[in-house]
Amino acid sequence: MAAITRERREIFGHPVGLFILFFTEMWERFSYYGMRGILTLYIAASATAVDPGLGWSSKDAIWLYGWYTMLVYVASIPGGWVADKFLGQKKTVMWGGILLCLGHGVLAIPQDWAFFTGLLLIVLGVGGLKPNISTMVGGLYEEGDIRRDSGFTIFYIGINIGAFLASISVGLVAYYYGWHYGFGLAGIGMLLGQAVYIWGQKFLKGVGEFSGGSLVSAEEKEAAKRPLTKIEKDRVIVLFISFLIVIVFWGAFEQAGGLMNLYTDAKIDRSIGLSWLEEIPAAVFQSLNAAYIIIFGTAIGAFWVWWKKKGKESSSLFKMAIGTIIMGLGYVFMMFASQEASQETFGKAAMFWIFLAYLFHTIGELSTSPVALSFITKLAPLKYASIMMGVYFAATGFGNKLAGSIGESAQLEPYSGTMLYNKEQIVPFMSKDSIEIKNEQNKVVTVYDYPINQDKNFTLKSTVFLENDQVKFKQYQADEILNPIFELDDEAVNKLKTTLQENQVTAENPYHAALTFEKDPDAAQQVENKGDGKNYQVSFVLSEEQNEQEYNTFLFLTIFTVAFGFLVILFLKKLKKLTHGAEDKEVEKLEQEGYEIADTEIKE
Repeated sequence: MAAITRERREIFGHPVGLFILFFTEMWERFSYYGMRGILTLYIAASATAVDPGLGWSSKDAIWLYGWYTMLVYVASIPGGWVADKFLGQKKTVMWGGILLCLGHGVLAIPQDWAFFTGLLLIVLGVGGLKPNISTMVGGLYEEGDIRRDSGFTIFYIGINIGAFLASISVGLVAYYYGWHYGFGLAGIGMLLGQAVYIWGQKFLKGVGEFSGGSLVSAEEKEAAKRPLTKIEKDRVIVLFISFLIVIVFWGAFEQAGGLMNLYTDAKIDRSIGLSWLEEIPAAVFQSLNAAYIIIFGTAIGAFWVWWKKKGKESSSLFKMAIGTIIMGLGYVFMMFASQEASQETFGKAAMFWIFLAYLFHTIGELSTSPVALSFITKLAPLKYASIMMGVYFAATGFGNKLAGSIGESAQLEPYSGTMLYNKEQIVPFMSKDSIEIKNEQNKVVTVYDYPINQDKNFTLKSTVFLENDQVKFKQYQADEILNPIFELDDEAVNKLKTTLQENQVTAENPYHAALTFEKDPDAAQQVENKGDGKNYQVSFVLSEEQNEQEYNTFLFLTIFTVAFGFLVILFLKKLKKLTHGAEDKEVEKLEQEGYEIADTEIKE
């Protein structure tokens, strides 16, 4: 929405309303990213653990993550439409915040129905809040205002302060106290954001009002009625093309909460050896992206100012293409991590690969995401301001779904079967360990016992190979044959045999698998059957196959994003013509008014 000239109080050269929206969005993103950081980990956590999750496979966890994150952003289309046609951005943000408070509150209830109900409320809430609060930021500034891009960068830093705080605090709370306490902490963040927004209404007068409101200009009312001009239609076309860049970018970037989150949990050596924290929870690594944005946000913005002053290409589309290329190169480090993890049997990779990957992802994001937000407010026709912002977030949602599909493809479908041995027969294959359980008073206590006596999961490491055309399982670093312990169906055996034959796997050059035994969750709920050793299922993937699949996924992400970025640059001149000088006019206005680009801290 175009801004209207209004007298407004300012802080640090920006309207006070920017900082109201800054803190509102900061706490909303605290709630979203805090919950997102533990979402796939909770879904994939064993349903029989002391703090049970849903017990889904990693593949299914990423599937649900992809659908959820897509719907969160696609809901921005109806959210923008409701704002444009009925409530205005300000009221729609208010109602979206209320739904988010309810959604996160419901997630804190440890019931399956509450989990899915909470996700639905969050989808609706984000759909109302996300596109409209971003449009309101643009509405704080007049057309061509030099401060608009730096305002969006400040706003974007607010988003990432919330994400940074959430990933650490929610991750640690979930690690120490349980999943639902983590969800509850995310909800408290949303309540704070809603309180800031309600308190700051006086600083947002005339911004995001309904089209029939008394504070809306005659220009805005007239723009809402007239048909689009040729220039506006061309700009809509280039916006939709830019949304394709957005889909590709987020399709690769949003592996963070899915594939990279699960990969960090399973394949990264996170041990630090502190007395109070032996290893860093996987969810805490989600804070790296936000931390890098806070650290490098100003520097990246200053670089583009310097680049533009040198007379170099610095259009929004160019920055988005370069950002996509840089982000894609971050997966080169994940390829190195995958290679390192596969060098040793059941090996893990060093943490610094994750640090480097997120660093490149962040640099790419800083050249793409805030630029895209500002680009929309420059090109979107006034009458479709919120809807176009909604379409942008919908494109982000489709990118998230693409990310889920790519991440899902990186996870092999596990082989599964049934345990045949009884408890007395299986115990010699395992060792006692410190196990957390809930006692009769529902308090968590630690016992030293065999996992099977407490209905807990246990894992047997095994080599897998063909011998006399038969699949053999032998305990890793031991001579015990594990075949009698469990049974696979004929289809699974034939599939496994084909894989081993194709790869010429023998006893001298075997594959490996971590055989995970888990008691059926329903059977585990029956107290009278505790520790009976029955109703155990087994599942596994071949480590070598899984490592290769992950490596190939990281390779694909690198090649696809880099190639796509260069393709956009190839057609850059033609795409810029469709903008009809929207960004050039901004510079012209600055020169007319005597401003200098160096006057602003961050400028696109």
